[in-house]
Amino acid sequence: MLSGKMDASYPAATTVAQYMGGTESWRTDLYTGKGTLLTHKESIELFKKLGVKMTPELKSPDVVMPFQGDYTQQDYAQQMLDEYKQAGVKPSRVWAQSFNIDDVRYWLENEPKFARQAVYLDGRDDDSTFDHTNPASWNPSMDELVEDGVKVIAPPMWMLLDVNAYGKIVPSTYAKHAKMAGLNIITWTLERSGLLKNKGGWYYQTATDVINNDGDMLEVLDVLAQDVGIIGIFSDWPATVSYYANCKGLK
Repeated sequence: MLSGKMDASYPAATTVAQYMGGTESWRTDLYTGKGTLLTHKESIELFKKLGVKMTPELKSPDVVMPFQGDYTQQDYAQQMLDEYKQAGVKPSRVWAQSFNIDDVRYWLENEPKFARQAVYLDGRDDDSTFDHTNPASWNPSMDELVEDGVKVIAPPMWMLLDVNAYGKIVPSTYAKHAKMAGLNIITWTLERSGLLKNKGGWYYQTATDVINNDGDMLEVLDVLAQDVGIIGIFSDWPATVSYYANCKGLK
């Protein structure tokens, strides 16, 4: 009975209808509610038919773990990959992701074939002790992640960018250390910010001084691809990204 909706809400709402709103003015609800929601297993079958690779994210549970006393976080991490194995999907087609480094470590220890390209989604900016410009605040460090076996790290794109004294967008300290440690980098998200005439918002926060028009999106993408050396980027605007990615060989 569930139906899809735009990823938005109005937290200060006093009614359910108000809460279900909150869509930004530059987005639209025109096509929401018309898609069929799938289980994880059903999505795998669809992706197999489409012949695409798969990028499942193990979301943080909204319930206390272990769930119902015996379903642990490790069970949860294993179940996600088990469903790919049951569907006969080759590990090379799956890029399993999690913001929880312990999930990635679990896959490294228990599912090494899938873990070859398991992605550590780096959301440590929520931690007040973390400073993406200060390697001493990174726990674990880039080198420690590599020692653990992590191959791919995925921070928000602003953590990979800086602006030099000449007003040019350049790789950040974070980006340089990740590459020096030998980590591959995927980043997120190119299109979540509306019109860039307003400086781009959260995803562009380290480059706002030089962001003033929508064309700057492609300049940022060029720096990420050519200077940072990302191997992929997430986006909600496939036309733009597909054109650029095809030109530059990005995933």
